[in-house]
Amino acid sequence: MTRPAYFDAFPGLALARDEAGVLTATFHSGGGPLVFTARDHADYTEAFYRIAQDRDNSIVILTGAGGQFIPGIDFPSFGNVADPDVWSQVHDEGVQILENLANIRVPVIAAVEGAAHVHSEYALMANVIVAGESATFHDLPHFAGGIVPGDGILTTWSYRAGPGRAEAWLLDPQPISAATAREWGVVAEVVPDGTALARARELAAVYLTKPAVTRRNTRIHFIQPLKERLVREVGYGLALEGASAAALVKSMSGGG
Repeated sequence: MTRPAYFDAFPGLALARDEAGVLTATFHSGGGPLVFTARDHADYTEAFYRIAQDRDNSIVILTGAGGQFIPGIDFPSFGNVADPDVWSQVHDEGVQILENLANIRVPVIAAVEGAAHVHSEYALMANVIVAGESATFHDLPHFAGGIVPGDGILTTWSYRAGPGRAEAWLLDPQPISAATAREWGVVAEVVPDGTALARARELAAVYLTKPAVTRRNTRIHFIQPLKERLVREVGYGLALEGASAAALVKSMSGGG
């Protein structure tokens, strides 16, 4: 099978596909754990669109490099988020990233090891999350940092775990263990550290025994309720987040 050009287009996302069509998308920075940047934010918009459009992808596995899912973020790379032009780009990409993930029309599995502390909503867009026993889920960028959690993290966590748990956690964000995430109904399986990706591949092999149309239509059916919420909520949430980001910049500059 010819390697598609888009596989090598995104420095922060390593793409590899086996002969059965199982695509593994690995978040990384230089081969190690990902420190999420503005470049990644832009690239993932396009990457997930391409993945969704490629019918040679039979299953998609999302994972991270270096024993981490997404552990950190480079805030300065986003520039002056109080500038409406800067936030307009962040807003548009943020909406499109999640909609493009929702438009992946084959089963999606997240293999989470270590820290899923930034954009854990990407994992929650999967049909199944397999987590290493030491994995933790957190929300570093939002209320903990002084801005509204409006980029879809409320939508995905409230959909998977329930609104009461999601709102309380996002207002007082603390790391959640894989075991707790399983109790909340977010994680499907907790496995020994270092084995989440292998288990995801085992599940992919099970799914591949079903007809392609069945696999595709099952993903489409399962993701539709969450997709509807994303379309309703994320654009508005990101607008509120942008206003709060501007207020945070103002307060940090001594403007009150």
